[in-house]
Order: sequence, then structure tokens, then C-alpha cells
Amino acid sequence: MEAVGADVRGLRPGDTVFGWTATGSPAEYVSAPATHFVPKPKRLTMEQAATLVTSGLTALQALRDVAKVQPGQTVLITGASGGVGSYAVQIAKGMGAEVTGVCSTRNVAIVRALGADHVIDYSEVDFSRSGRRYDVILDNVEAQPLAAARRALAPTGTLIPNSGKGGRWFGPLGRILAAHVQSRFTHQALRPFLSVEKHDDLRVLAALVEAGTLTPVVDRTYPLERAADALAYVGEGYARGKVVVTVDATVPGGRA
Repeated sequence: MEAVGADVRGLRPGDTVFGWTATGSPAEYVSAPATHFVPKPKRLTMEQAATLVTSGLTALQALRDVAKVQPGQTVLITGASGGVGSYAVQIAKGMGAEVTGVCSTRNVAIVRALGADHVIDYSEVDFSRSGRRYDVILDNVEAQPLAAARRALAPTGTLIPNSGKGGRWFGPLGRILAAHVQSRFTHQALRPFLSVEKHDDLRVLAALVEAGTLTPVVDRTYPLERAADALAYVGEGYARGKVVVTVDATVPGGRA
């Protein structure tokens, strides 16, 4: 942190913090309200901490606030090696759930290392036709229609579609509307949602990191001048965990 306003309390120049800004654009310097930041966990690098906010908050709020995961419940997470998925596997395990991750062949070992009890290679097994049902499905890929995903959902389970994909004409709105309509005719809960930046939840994520429950997965780092390459790589859809844009360490205030 390079500078703080006169009325800011609890943060000082030189502090290492993580949080969010209004624009989210890569830059050497950014400014935002002090309530958007909390101290960086000591066990993380700046690069790791930079990945926590958007994906970490999404995973936390989906599992804790929307699905209300309880110890002993079965949770299936698609896209388990991706940004949200890699956090969700760890958070669900920390909640005491039995976790199944769905990913590609090359990411099976990574998802197991994150703590998943079971890993499904989607190139070999269609989870919606495996015969097993889950209390919670966090679907970060949405490669199948809602009806197909519901086949793997327990009769009173919760399905959270989270990739933002949708139909040709209405995009994600169409899928959200479909989920709400279908919820009226079933005991299954279909709950699309939007995560919200919350100062208190940043502290929750930091506490999970310090407790050893949560560790960011960083696939690649790119210097700021290659930010376009970083976005292109993420757009390919095969990133493991998160991709980080770094700032020259000689720039005062931070590196990621």
C-alpha cells in the first residue's frame, strides 16, 4: 500500500493488502475505499493473494450462503481445477462435505491434491449418468442442460449454475429464468446467483488461508505489458486455477 487517506484507520503505507477495486483493470497503481482491502495473509505471496477475491468470494458465497453446505453432505463441483472450482473444492472440504470434482484427464491429480474425495474425468464418465446423486452441485461449466445436471441431484438437493453461459438469444439470463421456472415444479432447488464483494468475507478467506484450509492455485503469471496474452489464455478455458498479471517489483506498493 503506497498511500492512505487522512481518515483511514487500521491501514498504513507499506502494508501488504488484498482486495478489489471498482474497475478491476490491471495497472501499476489503483485506488479504492479502504473497506475494499484487508491485510494479506502472511503465508501467501502477492501473486497468490491477488487471485483470492473474485473466485474465492464466489466459491465461499455459493457454498456457504446459497447451498448452506453441512458436514457430511455430498458436493459435486464441475470445473474443479478452474478458478472458482479450485477454491470450491477446498472450501467444501473445510465445511466437512464429501467432495467430488469433475475435470479433464490432465487435471485429475491436481483436483485430488486439492482434497477432493472423488474425481471424475469427464472424458470417461458423464456425471449426470453415473447413477450417483449429490446434495449440492456447483456447476462452473454448464456443459449440459439443466435437466441433465438435475439427474445427478438429490431429490431435495441444490444446483447452482455458475458459468454465466446460456442460450443463443438470452445468454445467461435464459438459463437463470429456466432455473427459476423449473424450481416451481420440483423439490430440488435451482439457485443461480451473483457473488458480492464483502469486506467481512475477505477476512473469512484470509482466515481460511492462515488456517491452512485454503491455498490458491496459480497456473501462470504474465507481466503487465502482456495482459492481453493473459486474457487470451484465460479465454481458452483451460487454465488451472488462476492466471496473474504482475507488476514490476521496482514499482512501489506491490507486485500483482
